[in-house]
Amino acid sequence: MNEKMIALASDHGGYALKEAIRGLLLNEGYQVEDLGPHGTESVDYPDYGARLAALVSQGEVLWGILACGTGIGMSIVANKFPNVRGALCHDLYTATMSRQHNDANILILGGRVLEEKVALEIVRTWLITPFEGDRHNRRLAKIKALEENLFSLRESRRS
Repeated sequence: MNEKMIALASDHGGYALKEAIRGLLLNEGYQVEDLGPHGTESVDYPDYGARLAALVSQGEVLWGILACGTGIGMSIVANKFPNVRGALCHDLYTATMSRQHNDANILILGGRVLEEKVALEIVRTWLITPFEGDRHNRRLAKIKALEENLFSLRESRRS
């Protein structure tokens, strides 16, 4: 899998930030799959968040970055998908911890609550921070078990 490929999406509230992030990523040698939107018209964040989260969930891309007005809506959507560990980050510390301790695979940002300069520093930090593993693997395994149990429960209710 291409570790230099990053999926990117937003809604209208995060559009300007998405465009700034896209520029940063391209300048730093990443390949970007821009899932939209491609303008500032009002759109529904669940459509764009779900499209990106599905790619990460299914292993089609390793990393994703989402932006909406506050980041809250995209966080809710992204974390509905199995294998997604979406982290809403507001500063360098939360970006670092989301990678070191949680192995976050989707970074979520609020376009209306972060200055662009800060947001781009968060992106840089998130991209270069490695997962520490060790004791955190045990915790991620528990999250994975929760996902599997919830999926099994849903499937058994459908039968």
